Amino acid sequence: MTADAIEPLCRHALLTTYDDIPAPARDATRIFLLDSLGVGVAGSRGPLAEALVDAHAAPGPARVLGRRDTLPAAAAALVNAYQVHAIEFDCIHDAAVVHPVTVLLGAALAVVDTLDRPVPGRELLAAVTVGVDVACRLGVASRAKMRFFRPGTAGAFAATAAAGRLAGLDPPQLVAAMGITLAQLCGTMQAHAEGSPLLPAQAGFTARNAVVACALAARGVTGPRQVLGGPYGYFALFEGEHDAATVLEDLGRSWAIAEVSHKPFPSGRATHGIVDACLGLAREHGFAAADVAEVEARVPPLTHQLVGRAAAAGMQPNYARLCAAYAAACALRNGTVVLSDFEQAALADADTLALARRIRVERDASADPNALSPVTVTVTLAGGQRVERTQTAVYGSPAKPMSREAHLQKFRDNCAAGVEPIANEAVEAAIAAADRIEDLEDVRELLDRLSG
Repeated sequence: MTADAIEPLCRHALLTTYDDIPAPARDATRIFLLDSLGVGVAGSRGPLAEALVDAHAAPGPARVLGRRDTLPAAAAALVNAYQVHAIEFDCIHDAAVVHPVTVLLGAALAVVDTLDRPVPGRELLAAVTVGVDVACRLGVASRAKMRFFRPGTAGAFAATAAAGRLAGLDPPQLVAAMGITLAQLCGTMQAHAEGSPLLPAQAGFTARNAVVACALAARGVTGPRQVLGGPYGYFALFEGEHDAATVLEDLGRSWAIAEVSHKPFPSGRATHGIVDACLGLAREHGFAAADVAEVEARVPPLTHQLVGRAAAAGMQPNYARLCAAYAAACALRNGTVVLSDFEQAALADADTLALARRIRVERDASADPNALSPVTVTVTLAGGQRVERTQTAVYGSPAKPMSREAHLQKFRDNCAAGVEPIANEAVEAAIAAADRIEDLEDVRELLDRLSG
């Protein structure tokens, strides 16, 4: 049986050269690679990080971000991808509703550390860029309500593409690896619905599986070939209604990495539109949190599904990061949302919880099952005045981007927040290396700065 659209995707992943990638896409990859590395360092404090390292402890060549540990490649891929997603601070493609670098980066770093040759910076940059294309095209093609954890499903194919390219697979081998990846797909939205700390571990499981798939394919193992469009392939089982034509449309001419959004706040991206609108209203009208009687946010159905949960005493950090009411309350009280807002002392703060309980998140009439915006926020003040804002461009998106100063400060803060904080001189050296990644003879010059 012949392969389906996975075959041209694999050719794109392997045969696209650095010179084929236009400058704006290269610039975006450089930015989001550095951002994701910093988030991975901060995620070394994730609640399951120690357990995941301990459970996989064994001699191996692959490093872990922000740690002195070295592990076998598949284990390091798991831990690194977990850490990148553990604090909900990783970049996202809003239209695809997928964190396209998270899983990919875990797998790619593991492969880099197994190779007995230098890995030029251009090679890693190209691998990340084409991998992001794979994940985002699968996400955008969906026309159905999200049923599975898309960073773990679409992200698995991105990770396989990037890892396979770095490992030197040829096109038939990468098609085989994609089939093996299909057989290992995982990621239940139940973990998201419950705010379980296992949610980011699913990104780790997927990165591990991608590394294993590439290793098996390199040894001649094959898998299903109708990976995307088969009767039991990706779209039929994991997405449902879809438009397969969009997967290959403008492939090699448009670049998904240029459409990726930063997360300025360490909470679910679906909280960001509400947070952004609340902060904008407070700046515009000059009110403080103490002046707020209630807030209503009208949001698309997917935003409500992801972050419309109620704030409650005793919330765990993963639950709170996916609670728009809590994130908005933090923003109104403090002018932003930061990592410390999800520590136990902050989660127990009575004033923040009281304000969060006065923030309601309601579904709007949108028919788009994958839209995260626009959101409309109405704030009623204590004197009865009502102010309203509809947020379409959300802070961090290409339409409303973080400044270089802001995203570099995010990177510096994340490097200081890890379980083994990175020295300032190493942080600045990492920024300098990322800025000139195309000129690095071995990308380990960058990665060495961010691990023990």
